[in-house]
Parts: sequence; C-alpha cells; structure tokens
Amino acid sequence: MVRTIESASPALCRLHLSTELRRLREESRLTAGEVARRFHWAASKMTRLETGSDGVVKPSDVMLLCRLYEADAETAARLESYAVVTKTKKDWWQSPEYRSVISPGFQAYLALEASAAQLHSYQSEYVPGLLQTEEYSRAVHRLGPADLSADQVERLTAVRMTRSEVLCREGAPKLTAILNEAVLRRTVGGREVMRAQLDHIASLAAGQPHIRVLVVPFSAGAHAGMSGPFVVIRFRQPGMRPIVYLENLAGSGITRRPDDVEKYGDAFSDLLSSALDQQQSLRLIKEAGNVL
Repeated sequence: MVRTIESASPALCRLHLSTELRRLREESRLTAGEVARRFHWAASKMTRLETGSDGVVKPSDVMLLCRLYEADAETAARLESYAVVTKTKKDWWQSPEYRSVISPGFQAYLALEASAAQLHSYQSEYVPGLLQTEEYSRAVHRLGPADLSADQVERLTAVRMTRSEVLCREGAPKLTAILNEAVLRRTVGGREVMRAQLDHIASLAAGQPHIRVLVVPFSAGAHAGMSGPFVVIRFRQPGMRPIVYLENLAGSGITRRPDDVEKYGDAFSDLLSSALDQQQSLRLIKEAGNVL
C-alpha cells in the first residue's frame, strides 16, 4: 500500500489571515496602498497578504497591521497564532519529496481544496481525484506522461491518497461530484481495478452525507460540461469569493475572475439539471460495476 503524507493546516491559516486582514483594513477605511506606504512596503506585499499567496507570513507584520487597524486583543492574538503556523509548519505538498512532482498550479489548488467549504466538481473522463482508489490512481498516473519514472508514479499516487483525507476530517467540505457516464464505462487499470473503484464510489455516495455523486447519462445528450472538467471551490469565510480550478494537457491553474466564476457556476447548475438524481446515479454506478 502506498504511504500517505501527514495532512497539515498552514493553508487554512493563510486563508483565515488573508480574509481577516482584508476585513480589518476595509473597516479601518484604509486602502491597501495607504497601508503599504505607511510601512514602506511594496504594494505587492499587501496583495500577497490579502490573497494568502505568501507561503510564510511574519507574525511581526501581522501585529503591525493589527495595531494599525486597532484590532482587539483577542483578534490580534488569533491572527498572530495563524502567522506562527505558516512560519513553523509546512503544507504536506510543500515537502521536497513531493513538491517536485506537483505543478505550481496544482499546489495552488491543493491549498484551496484543503480550506474549502464546498467543492462542485465535474469530470468527463476520470474519477475525481478525491474519490479515487489507490490502484485506480496508480493506473491513471501510469497513463500520464511517458517520462514518469516508477518512483514518480508512486509519489503522485501518495499525493492523491493524502488529498482524499480532506473528506475524512472534522469540518470536511461538502463534495458534489458530477460524472459523465463515460467515467463509469471506461475501464481503467483492468476490470478488477475498475470494479473496486466503482464499489468505492458507491460506498462513499451511499454512506457519507457530505458526499454526493451524480451521473450525467449518455441519454442526456449535449450538456453544459462538454467543454471539459472543472471544479468550483466555495469557502466558509464571508468575503471569500468562489474560485474555479481548470486542468488540461497544457497545465492547470485557478481563476478568480468574477465573470469566469459565474460562467462555471451556471454550467454546474445546468449539469445538476442534466444529471440523474442521487438514487438513480447510485443504481447506474452499481450497474456499471456489475457488468465488468
């Protein structure tokens, strides 16, 4: 069995920090530029602090901002503790062993996935990573770039298995995964691997109230997901806007543009209308496994 890596929370601390620091600044009626000039910082530093894009946040910077914004003692102490976590701990995907096999775009996604309240995922070809079994994941990575070594395949499989832990922790995000029927019908890794994978999806969908798996059947015809897979990520924190993650052969990345987020949010709503309901989807998943 592949070894998984310890999950950690610096990503969530960065997200809390960015949201709270922006809220405090806005309540103080200061612009980011005014704050940057006050401390002789580059404007880009304020952008990084308020978007959570800095891997490490200095506790001293946070305390300077809290004093400027006249934050109460409890808030200041909490934000300082978040900064300490970013300074003393690393997200598991930042370890040298795994960083080399994870693209920068996907690292950005992992930080968001670990902090999400809701994940709305559409997949047209593969089982979503969070729902994959170890053997299915290994088979998928073996089908990837021809220059991947056996060791890289194992490390990528370990990354995928560790990702799935986010669905098991307290406060796990609510996942709604919509699959094209082709995902169920295409055998990946052989019949036994695929049957076990479909059984795993069925078990999660039937037994975990925060996981919903729906299927868009072939009979639905043309639908809103035909342009490719995507994930809409939503957060608990007020003021944290949804983000969209996109992936293709050329690479992966996120978009925060409101127009893009609205477009993919609408597409997901349309896919919900095209998909079978939970029970019908579960029956189709089990049927696909039984014919293997």
